[in-house]
Amino acid sequence: MKKIFISQPMGGKRDEEILRERKALVAQAAAALGEDEIQALDSFFTDFAEETPPLVYLGRSLEVLALADAAIFASDWETARGCRIEHDAAEAYGVPIVDWKG
Repeated sequence: MKKIFISQPMGGKRDEEILRERKALVAQAAAALGEDEIQALDSFFTDFAEETPPLVYLGRSLEVLALADAAIFASDWETARGCRIEHDAAEAYGVPIVDWKG
């Protein structure tokens, strides 16, 4: 079973919207990778305090990305600085990127 990292802009979105989008991304990644089932690595963190600096979130995201067999980036990922950094890291470290067609 392949492990997939999901990167998506989250600013200004409700948790329900983020989780709904993640579900669609998992289905897209499974189809693109030709897998019946994939494991979505948890990169939606709910255990931080509200005042946690964004770099702390990004640091943990990069740790999760390091465990991935592939990464998928939600539409408009280019507009979010964290997603751009995650994309750069995936490219620099050879994590395959699944094309999003959403």
